[in-house]
Amino acid sequence: MPNDSHQRAAEFHDLAAHAHRVAAAHHGKEDHLTGHELARQAMEHSAKAHQATQEALQESAKLAKQKE
Repeated sequence: MPNDSHQRAAEFHDLAAHAHRVAAAHHGKEDHLTGHELARQAMEHSAKAHQATQEALQESAKLAKQKE
């Protein structure tokens, strides 16, 4: 089960990284409106990734305490 939460966090990190790359490409093509929207989406993915990472860490800490 802890691997599931870590996997979920990793997927959010991958989504955020992809969205940042796509936003940068649009900004480079001077498509600033699309770039800004994609950057906003990237920030949302980053926030979800951070939250999922925190949840995974808490879950791992609980499991570690149970093993003591």
